[in-house]
Amino acid sequence: MADSRDTAADDLLHEDEEFEFPLPDDDEQRRIALQIFLDAWDDALAEGVNPDVLASTAIFAAFSDMVETYGEEAVSEMAEGMKARVQQGEFTLNQTRH
Repeated sequence: MADSRDTAADDLLHEDEEFEFPLPDDDEQRRIALQIFLDAWDDALAEGVNPDVLASTAIFAAFSDMVETYGEEAVSEMAEGMKARVQQGEFTLNQTRH
């Protein structure tokens, strides 16, 4: 008969095992991430944080993370293309089409 302490120890050892769950596809991950971010944005606004401060902080956080992951050169090249994307309305949420 197994000692109950052995069983408990085995249970503790297995608690730390990582379980692999299927990740959502990229589009679903973007949707989830955006919703989480927008909820946090709304919470910060409700706390009285200025939208300009939120925006600059979000940009700083995003660029810092990307530089750490991809390096300064790759991120600076990506940033160069942002001007055209902004001017083309890619980030304008409430566009009126003529």
